[in-house]
Amino acid sequence: QVQLVESGGGLVQAGGSLTLSCAASGRTFSRNVLGWFRQAPGKEREFVATISWGGAATNYADSVRGRFTISRDNAKNTMYLQMNSLKPEDTAVYYCAGRPSYGLALEKDDYDYWGQGTQVTVSS
Repeated sequence: QVQLVESGGGLVQAGGSLTLSCAASGRTFSRNVLGWFRQAPGKEREFVATISWGGAATNYADSVRGRFTISRDNAKNTMYLQMNSLKPEDTAVYYCAGRPSYGLALEKDDYDYWGQGTQVTVSS
């Protein structure tokens, strides 16, 4: 089993940047596909990005492609989300998630465990 803890959220002005981290515990971290999701008030939790075991394969939601970068450091049991050119519509609670499988996943129901979330607020 893997436990996940997000950090790095905060308040930033539009056009600014933030980097989120997701620290994991558990021996099998490197054999988990990982993902970032977000949930804005009154909305469904939505996919943001996903990354493969070794980090070679990634996929992004169209709304963040070209602005956000997902990465992982298996030696540190940590995943990251670099967010640039932030917009007010990026405001949400951001969650990291994991699944002990090989293929990338874009659906929240495909993930087995979740962090508690970190708030990102982008002011206009």
